[in-house]
Amino acid sequence: MQVQISDNARIVLERRYLAKAGDEIIETPEDMLRRVAKNIAQLEKDPIWEERFFEIMDNLEFLPNSPTLMNAGRELQQLSACFVLPIEDSMEGIFETLKNTALIQKSGGGTGFSFSRLRPSFDVVSTTGGVASGPVSFMRCYNAATDAIKQGGTRRGANMGILRVDHPDILQFIQCKADPNEITNFNISVAITEEFMEAVFADQTYPLINPRTKQSVGELRAREVFELIVEMAWRNGEPGIIFLDRINRFNPTPQVGVIEATNPCGEQPLLPNESCNLGSINLVKMVQRTAEGWTIDWERLGEVVEIAVRFLDNVIDVNRYPLKEIEEMTQANRKIGLGVMGFADLLIRLGVPYNSPEGVELGREIMKFIQTKGHEASSKLAEERGSFPNYAGSIWEKTGRPMRNATVTTIAPTGTISIIAGCSSGIEPLFALAFTRNVLDNDRLIEVNPQFEAILRERDLYSSELIEEVAKTGSVQHLQDFPEDLKRILVTAYDVTPEWHIRMQAAFQEFTDNAVSKTVNFPQEATKDDIREVYELAYKLGCKGVTVYRAGSREGEVLTVGHKKEDKAQQEQPAPARRPAPRKRPRVTRGETVRIKTGCGTLYVTINSDEQGICEVFTTIGKAGGCAGAFSEATARLASLALRSGVEPTQIVKQLKGIRCPHPIWQDGQQVLSCPDAIAQVLDEYIKNNGVNGSGSLPRVQSGAAAPSSNPGQAFSNEACPDCGGAMVQESGCATCVQCGFSRCS
Repeated sequence: MQVQISDNARIVLERRYLAKAGDEIIETPEDMLRRVAKNIAQLEKDPIWEERFFEIMDNLEFLPNSPTLMNAGRELQQLSACFVLPIEDSMEGIFETLKNTALIQKSGGGTGFSFSRLRPSFDVVSTTGGVASGPVSFMRCYNAATDAIKQGGTRRGANMGILRVDHPDILQFIQCKADPNEITNFNISVAITEEFMEAVFADQTYPLINPRTKQSVGELRAREVFELIVEMAWRNGEPGIIFLDRINRFNPTPQVGVIEATNPCGEQPLLPNESCNLGSINLVKMVQRTAEGWTIDWERLGEVVEIAVRFLDNVIDVNRYPLKEIEEMTQANRKIGLGVMGFADLLIRLGVPYNSPEGVELGREIMKFIQTKGHEASSKLAEERGSFPNYAGSIWEKTGRPMRNATVTTIAPTGTISIIAGCSSGIEPLFALAFTRNVLDNDRLIEVNPQFEAILRERDLYSSELIEEVAKTGSVQHLQDFPEDLKRILVTAYDVTPEWHIRMQAAFQEFTDNAVSKTVNFPQEATKDDIREVYELAYKLGCKGVTVYRAGSREGEVLTVGHKKEDKAQQEQPAPARRPAPRKRPRVTRGETVRIKTGCGTLYVTINSDEQGICEVFTTIGKAGGCAGAFSEATARLASLALRSGVEPTQIVKQLKGIRCPHPIWQDGQQVLSCPDAIAQVLDEYIKNNGVNGSGSLPRVQSGAAAPSSNPGQAFSNEACPDCGGAMVQESGCATCVQCGFSRCS
């Protein structure tokens, strides 16, 4: 049988997966699947397993993670998607991990780190007599290194940065991505403890612990820190949160170590130097039509689970690991992560609303079945091949049940493989029932969800006019004459309230060994109270982490699903000129002066604020009359003029940061490229530490005025995909291209 894929899937495969000789593609999609099946089955004595592996992939019933599809049977042979590396509190340890990160990302893997072991900013460094620069400065260093690496020639670097909520630098960490152009190769999450959550609910303080001394160095009011996390998530979707104590309560090998971090999308908690390979079952392929209507084919689902578990277990042994330490830890625990995709499509096919008790219960029932069958398959493999080496002392030894794999199930994002399979991603609702994508220059093609199209044709509702109308927003909820029973089941991400997003995530988490990657989507007009309530609900319902995204909350948004063309005359009509006048300098300002070394000498930067925010920047360097002083003063005067004219301080930072002179230097572990770059660094730090008003005991950032309200179909960002130029959508904890599957996290 030849695999049946869409034109879009074929383009994705040709761009990123199929083998090439130079620019010439030398394998077909079927060849790729045969290559993968043969490679993964090389351990098997019975050739039937190669055919079974090939069959479930060729039927698009199951697909492994992208590195396996790309690299199995080829020279690289690096098949894992997820890695977590330790970062020790020494310069040698930090940069040894950075070197290992480069090797992993070059081979196609994503990396997660906990920066919680690093001593805080301004802490003592006994070996040099200096002071530490803190976790965030090293995150910037890792981010820059990732910029220089393109994973295996086909995947870009992706990282997860995690910091414990009781680390002394937690406030700086929470705000480190306030500027969307900063630390762009990282997702960030705060590791939240149960002690902290109890302090939040009781409105109490909690201690900050120096990881070097293990001593308390201060305290913060838990509710204020929680509010800052909420505010930043409301502003731009980050940081996410992970419930660290809950993750470790389900750690299958506590005798081996404590889990500190996850992979880039948060669904795979791993021990230091551990990796995991993932794969997903296409649930829409698990339905069948009977005399009573559409039903789940439980028998076939059970068969595919058993074959997929064996497939993923084989990957562990045929894999070529980038580091010996990772190979040893991975083979000792043998973690695999079997998940699902096409769940939203399945619900539509069965006529069950996503945002309903029936939908949530069906999700729970399906995942319980997969978990049960997956554990049975792993136990069966253990009887044949032996339990994982770290079985003694594990949670499985206490049950007396042999297990081949320490973990079996994970709900991962499936951005690219769901495009190949032609189904919805992970357990997310559809981002749009129909949307427009550009294919060549001004040519437009409307993509229609297959289940949506099938239902329209079955009900004799299909028309090109209807599809055009739906493509304007991606949803049918605004259509007045559309059948109400179909509106109930044909829901998209922004038709589903945040509460139902969380309830669905919690239902799947209940029967998932690892964790669940999912985005809780909010409409643009959502408040910070709405986000706070979802965080608290996620904690109460047993989730291991939460990622939220408010439509239009990132700089430069929003683009709706529709692509309405304005009248040509209207397009050509110039907007009336606006000449902003700077407000007068107030008589009294308050601020601070920072000393920073540059290649031209020591620069003193003074930043002042009034009741409206930052209003001016002054600089002093060397003797008066020198060129360096003149240039610095000119830069500061223009920055002050821009600030009092209403320009966002972050935009000034963006323009000045990175300007290079012939004499860059290093200071406190950070490079200062020039005097303008130094001014930008000081201004950036001031914004992050004091907020734009520079007031209050707790560092904050201004929320700003709420952006205009948007329609429910605003699933897209106007960020263009760096690979194909397509539209990006926020789902499963990451920005993902709807055309080629490019993800910021894989």
